[in-house]
Amino acid sequence: MTVPRLPRWIKPQLTRLAKEAPSGDGWLHEVKYDGYRMHARIDGRDIKLLTRTGLDWSHRYRRTIEALGELKVKSAYIDGELCALNADGVPVFSRLQAAMDENKTDQLVFFAFDLLFLNGRSTAQLPLTQRKEKLKRLFKREIGGLRYSEHVLGDGPQFRAHACKFGLEGAISKQADRPYAPGDRGIWLKSKCLNREEFIVVGWTDPEGNRSHIGALLLGYYTDDGRLHYAGRAGTGITDKELKRLAGVLTPLHAPKMPLVAPPPRDSRFGSPLKLSKVHWVRPELVVEVTYLTWTEDNLLRQVSYQGQREDKPANQVVRVIPHPPRTR
Repeated sequence: MTVPRLPRWIKPQLTRLAKEAPSGDGWLHEVKYDGYRMHARIDGRDIKLLTRTGLDWSHRYRRTIEALGELKVKSAYIDGELCALNADGVPVFSRLQAAMDENKTDQLVFFAFDLLFLNGRSTAQLPLTQRKEKLKRLFKREIGGLRYSEHVLGDGPQFRAHACKFGLEGAISKQADRPYAPGDRGIWLKSKCLNREEFIVVGWTDPEGNRSHIGALLLGYYTDDGRLHYAGRAGTGITDKELKRLAGVLTPLHAPKMPLVAPPPRDSRFGSPLKLSKVHWVRPELVVEVTYLTWTEDNLLRQVSYQGQREDKPANQVVRVIPHPPRTR
C-alpha cells in the first residue's frame, strides 16, 4: 500500500464575493480575517509558511514557524491566515504591513481554519466539518501565536451582523459538507462589512501643497478578457512614511506609456480634475488594498482609503467584472 506523500503546495480554495452571508443549516460561518493567506506545511522539523501562490515566506516569520513546531503532529498541511491584532484583538491589515516593514513579526497570529493533510493521510476529500474537528484537536493546548478559527453553523446574516458590530472585516461562509476544492470560488463565499478590495497601481500623481512624494495612486483592475481598466484614485489613508516607501517602490516601475485600455476621465463629480500630463504611469505590478463607499455609475470608486500593499497577491489575480457595464441594445 502506497502511503500518501505530504504535498509540496496545494492551490488554495478561493472565495466569491456575496452581498450577504447565506442562511440555512448547510453553511458554516467564520470570521473573515484581515491578513495574509498562508499555508503551514509541517514535515517533522521541516516547517514552511507558503503564500497563496506557493512562495516560501518562512524566513519572514520565524516566531510563527517556532510556534507551529510545538504542534503535536508528524506531518500536516494547514490552511489559515496570518494577522496582526490591535488592542481589542481585531486583525488590522495596516499593522501587518508595518510589522513586516519594521521586521517585527514576533507578535503575529496564525489563524488555522482548514486541515488538508495529517500524519501521512490526505484529509482534503473529507467534509469540511470533519476536517475542522481534526484541526481543532491539534489546538487543544494553547500555543502563543497560533489560534484555531472557530465557526458557527447556520444563521449567516446574524453572524455577519455580529462580525460587523465588533469591527471585523466580514464573514466567510462555507458549505459544511463539501471537500476542499483548490481554486474553486463557489463553495466559499465572503460577505464584507465595508467594501474592501485589492486593486493594481497603474500610476501616481504629483503631490500638492505640504504633501510629499506622491499625490494619489491611480488604481486599476483586469477583466476576464485580460484588459486593464481604470478604477479611480486613492489619496487618503497614506502616512508620510508610507508615501516615501511607495515612492521608492513605484519609481523603478516607471512605464513610458499608459497601461490602461482607455484613459481615465479628466473630470469627475466626486473628485478634483485629473491632469494626465502630471500622471506618472507604472507597470501594473503593485497590488494594494483599499476601502471605498461605492462605485459610481461611470465605474469609478467613491471615498477611497488606502489600507496597505498586498505583497501576497500577484497583479494578474486582480480580476473582476465591470461594476456598471454599458447596456447593449
